[in-house]
Amino acid sequence: MNSKSYNYLQNTIRNKGSGFVLLLDPDKLPLEKIPAAILQAKEAGVDAFFIGGSFLMQENFNEYVRQIKSHAGDQPVIIFPGSLYQISPHADALLFISLISGRNPEHLIGNQAIAAPMLWKLGIEPVSCGYMLIESGRKTSAEFVSNSSPIPRDKPEIALAHALAAQYLGMKTVYLEAGSGAKISVPLEMISLVSEAIDIPLFVGGGIRSPSEAADKVRAGANLIVIGNFFEKEEKFSLLSEFADAIHAKA
Repeated sequence: MNSKSYNYLQNTIRNKGSGFVLLLDPDKLPLEKIPAAILQAKEAGVDAFFIGGSFLMQENFNEYVRQIKSHAGDQPVIIFPGSLYQISPHADALLFISLISGRNPEHLIGNQAIAAPMLWKLGIEPVSCGYMLIESGRKTSAEFVSNSSPIPRDKPEIALAHALAAQYLGMKTVYLEAGSGAKISVPLEMISLVSEAIDIPLFVGGGIRSPSEAADKVRAGANLIVIGNFFEKEEKFSLLSEFADAIHAKA
């Protein structure tokens, strides 16, 4: 099975200490602004691109992915799917998410069973991921759409148990997610406890609004920092390099 994107992420962690993943929402970044945005992100030090959103008002998702990939070059373009409609043959990979923090069977295995044959036929690399929603001070889109409750932020041992289960089930990554536009990000104690116990890459995202906050997550043990909502305002792109420097602990 193709593991090019997953290996790229692992090499980034190995060489830089941690990786910077920029999440692009098709409903927030117009097609005509993709070339300049991707160029600026690459020059600033972004390591990989996620594409997706909880809702999808953009009707040209396939073209959106194609455009991003055509400008991303060697950086992997990975779909971060909010629904079964967010699949494109132009992506390098798809984050194959199982929402392990919830008990909604559709998001644990139902949607995955529907999507798997499509990925197989299109030849898209699946990057399996034990995905956990973490309490963030407000109800997020991911929580609403998935109809599942987040893990309480003061219960890091619950996140630990789920992360270990994901690893033992053979998943390649774990993701601690506060949610897009979260009021408060994933607590450092939870990141530390999980990262010390698992041997697979740990994504952390949601509510990260400053380079220093991103650096704190890395020091706590996050391997890959995912930021999206913060950079939806075009003027914030000037801070991309500051975030990259803060995240790349060993660069």
